[in-house]
Amino acid sequence: MVAALGNRIGASRGFGGGATMSRAWEQDAAAGFVEELFAVHHNEIYAYLIRMLRDPELAADLTQDAFIKAYRNYDVLEKPENARAWLYQIAHRVALDHIRRQKIVRFLPWTGESHGSAPSTERLVMDAHLSGDLQRALAKIPERQRAALLLAEIHDLTGLELAAALGVSHVAARALLTRARESLRQALAAERRAEADAEATADAAAAGRDERRGTAR
Repeated sequence: MVAALGNRIGASRGFGGGATMSRAWEQDAAAGFVEELFAVHHNEIYAYLIRMLRDPELAADLTQDAFIKAYRNYDVLEKPENARAWLYQIAHRVALDHIRRQKIVRFLPWTGESHGSAPSTERLVMDAHLSGDLQRALAKIPERQRAALLLAEIHDLTGLELAAALGVSHVAARALLTRARESLRQALAAERRAEADAEATADAAAAGRDERRGTAR
């Protein structure tokens, strides 16, 4: 995976003989920095994209795309200590761009086997296993609210990191997260009411069948 990323970064440079040594040095510095970020943060970015897209192969491709975008936009990162939130911001945009292009909204945690992923990634994914009613409730709230919940509650981003990842102010991020929690509470309550109604209907049907059997005897 690292070698593949290195090859794609190399292909992205594309400076010719007329490029200055300063430009070449900047590209080398960017490549080295992003490769270090990849080694440290690849697993969690991949796990985030799996949860957003529920497709491990697509998540693997978009993870590489996210790091390529990080390389190409290296110069906009003002503080290296903010790199984690910056990566999540890039991954978040990559995921939403794909969802919007495909016109799908699938925000269910993936619980199958990952082909080619590291065990730590699999553990991250399995740790995010959610009950069926919670999965369905999450699928029904707006995508930005779902993303805020995922980043804050599962990936443990701080308030400032969440704001940076979503590209909004700290106050706006807190407000979005508050709305997301309330939306999830309402959606989850609706899911549980629907489950209760379905169970009551099934019980009534079963009771009716038993009564008919008793009458037939």
